[in-house]
Amino acid sequence: MINIFIGYDPRESVVFHTCVNSIIRHSTQPISITPLALKNLNSYKESHTDGSNQFIYSRFLVPYLQNYNGWAVYIDGDMILRDDISNLWKLRDPNNAIMVVKHDYKTKSKIKYLGSINEDYPRKNWSSVILWNSSHLACRKLSPEFIENAHGSELHRFKWLEENLIGELPIEWNWLPDEFGSNLNAKLIHFTIGAPCFHEYANVPMSSEWHHERMLVNHCIQYPKNDE
Repeated sequence: MINIFIGYDPRESVVFHTCVNSIIRHSTQPISITPLALKNLNSYKESHTDGSNQFIYSRFLVPYLQNYNGWAVYIDGDMILRDDISNLWKLRDPNNAIMVVKHDYKTKSKIKYLGSINEDYPRKNWSSVILWNSSHLACRKLSPEFIENAHGSELHRFKWLEENLIGELPIEWNWLPDEFGSNLNAKLIHFTIGAPCFHEYANVPMSSEWHHERMLVNHCIQYPKNDE
C-alpha cells in the first residue's frame, strides 16, 4: 500500500480531486489517500498567520499521522501525475529521512494565486513533494506542538534536519511548468503559481493537461437512450 497525503484547501477543492484522479488513473499499486484538511486534524491547531494555503504547515504532520512508522508520499494539491506513483515510491532510500526535488531557481512572478505574495527563499518548493521516511528517528522531532511553534523557514528549509539526511529526487517528479515551461518528460506537474482552475492561470504551459484531467473527474458513462 502506498500512503499518500495531499494538501487540501477548500478555496480550491477542485485541484485536490483532479490530483487524486490523476494518481488513480496511473497507479498500478494499491494506494491510500489522505487529504490534509485542517478541520480533520483535531490534534493540531494552526497558529501561523503566513502562507498562501491551508496546508502550508500540515504537511509536516505526516510522520506523526503515521505514528512515526513506514514511508509516505506528500504532495501539494495543485499537481497532476503523468506517471505511475509507484515509480516515485521505488526511489525510497532508507538512509534518508526525507527525499525531495532540490529546486534552485528565482520565481518569475511576485504574486501568485488569490493575490498571495510569491517570495523567493532558499530551498523554495523543496517541501511541495516529499518522500517521508516516517520511521527515521529524525522525524520524531515533528510533533504537532513543535510544528505549531516553529517558524516557516525552519520547517520548509528543513533546518530541523541534518543535511546528509535529505535525499534528492529527479526534477521530473516536481516539474513547475509555470516557472520552467513545458516538459514532456515530466512525471509530476506542479502549478505552483496558480492552478489552471483560476482564470489568470488557465493558459499557462501544460495547462491543457490539467483541464483534461478535470474533465475526466466529471466523466460519467451514460446508458444508451432508447429512441423507441
